[in-house]
Amino acid sequence: MQMQKKECVAMLLAGGQGSRLGALTKKIAKPAVAFGGKYRIIDFSLSNCANSDITTVGVLTQYKPLLLNSYIGTGAAWDLDDAYGGVFVLPPYATESGGQWYRGTADAIYRNIDFIDNYDPEYVLILSGDHLYKMDYSKMLKFHKENNADLTISVMEVPMEEASRFGILTADENNKIFKFSEKPKEPDSNLASMGIYIFSWPVLKAALLEDGEMEDSDHDFGKNIIPMLLGRGNSIYAYTFSGYWKDVGTIESYYETNMELLDPDSGFNIFEEEMKVYSNSNMYSPSYNGPEAKVSNCLICNGCSVLGTVEHSILSFGVQVEEGAKVIDSILLPGAVVKKGARVERAIIGENTVIEEDAVFGDASGEEIAVIGDNDVVEK
Repeated sequence: MQMQKKECVAMLLAGGQGSRLGALTKKIAKPAVAFGGKYRIIDFSLSNCANSDITTVGVLTQYKPLLLNSYIGTGAAWDLDDAYGGVFVLPPYATESGGQWYRGTADAIYRNIDFIDNYDPEYVLILSGDHLYKMDYSKMLKFHKENNADLTISVMEVPMEEASRFGILTADENNKIFKFSEKPKEPDSNLASMGIYIFSWPVLKAALLEDGEMEDSDHDFGKNIIPMLLGRGNSIYAYTFSGYWKDVGTIESYYETNMELLDPDSGFNIFEEEMKVYSNSNMYSPSYNGPEAKVSNCLICNGCSVLGTVEHSILSFGVQVEEGAKVIDSILLPGAVVKKGARVERAIIGENTVIEEDAVFGDASGEEIAVIGDNDVVEK
């Protein structure tokens, strides 16, 4: 059935295993990991879509999708339950040749061509579900149209000494890209790809159909689709983004980015009215700080009960810190419990995990951040 035509459809890649996040992604996909107390990582991309008036979003799930699927629901939490659009969870599905996971980022879109065609869009926005940033995609789309581009890639300027860690794009004075290098040893530009693309749909569709038949392809945007279009002289432009953007792909970056929420000078502000971040976090009663509680420089979410000491930490909804317990420089994910006399320092505690009485987890002087996954127990 043909749906109402949309100018732009977003496709959000949210199937990442996120293996570098270790215990945090043992049971859930990376975009579903809790962040900043009341959020999950995917909230930022979904909120950007809502704030950019993009109301049709396909969410491509794959690795352990149950929590992510139930969390997204109808998309109402992000005002994306549009009668003529909405949020659609798109897992891999069986074909005539059998069932298999998505072979790469481009293959995930290729296998959902029919979904996109239902809306007959002029443009398709490709996003990652595991980046933290606020961005008005309508400004990028306006840039794409003004340049009559086949593809626009959002880029950030990074220090030249760090450029070899990224996919680097080289552009002329009109922002037209003429070279793409994946993690070059000697970069000739500091424009790093953010993994955010706007394609003119006819161009993307033709490239996906061709790439889908190539047995030796990785079916990846960075490795295959972009070099294919660049080599053929397609019109590809760089859209420079100057705001806050982080890929929380490691424990260290996840920890540091959370902690930046406690620093008013970090540039990462979730409290501002402009470009709000929405969430489908559970509804809890207000948080409670007991008479002996000592709380300083923290984010404390609804449903928390704090009877001990919490310093420079983030407590997600439903966390309990009992009498005499101390939580310092740490991130406690939803439902975590720190029992009487226990101490948690420079650590990340997974969802519904219990730190038993008088147990110690983490070490302020340690180089590495202590991490424990979901539904676990730390004994004394």
